[in-house]
Amino acid sequence: MATAALQAIRNTVPAVLPSLLLCDFGDLKSEVAELSAAGAGVLHLDVMDGNFVPNLTYGMPIVEGLRRHTDLPLDVHLMISDPLAYAKPMVDAGADMLTFHVEAVRDPVETAGKLKDLGVGVGIALNPETPLASLGEALSLVDMALVMSVEAGFGGQAFNPIALEKLRLLRQDHPDLLLEIDGGIDVDTIALARAAGCDLFVVGSAIFRSDSYATAIADLKTGIQAGSGNGNGCAAGQKQEDQS
Repeated sequence: MATAALQAIRNTVPAVLPSLLLCDFGDLKSEVAELSAAGAGVLHLDVMDGNFVPNLTYGMPIVEGLRRHTDLPLDVHLMISDPLAYAKPMVDAGADMLTFHVEAVRDPVETAGKLKDLGVGVGIALNPETPLASLGEALSLVDMALVMSVEAGFGGQAFNPIALEKLRLLRQDHPDLLLEIDGGIDVDTIALARAAGCDLFVVGSAIFRSDSYATAIADLKTGIQAGSGNGNGCAAGQKQEDQS
């Protein structure tokens, strides 16, 4: 059964998710308040371990600190080699959605099942060169699929359009599954991703390197609207909107 936080995430679809990796961690409370005022409905956290990916970011204390300052759902992307080792501490810290990489685990079905047992939303992610077939039966257990449009853990990469075809195929075969994209998302690529059927759009530089979070998010939402009229749209999000 979906948690209240998972339902809250579904209710935001289609949504821009600021990736907090580029925010000012010295003034986290103000950053969260500004993002909320700018229209963010979900916050995205990239957790990297320096092993599965070459970068090292943050862990449970940042998740816990964010939870003290916001009621917004926290979407935690575990770019780590052993997601189950840190899953419960992340949930205890306040994570609402945990996404693991199919490349990082031996048994994606087992991993998805154990994460579900923690009572949070569960996502499964794959890198651009990883075939969709690798997700296998795990797709029936997860709430969301995260399609990476750049290789996880590396900054400054160009958007890989292979992600768009993966989104289209996932939307066709799994109409109720939440679909998320991460990497190189700006006002142009967000429209393409929306047209391919994406629901949730993780954005870093296009927000945090702008002069105004509110303007940046508004422009991104305009891009989503443009994409909504040029493709499959979002079956999962549309279904939720129709039920509300």
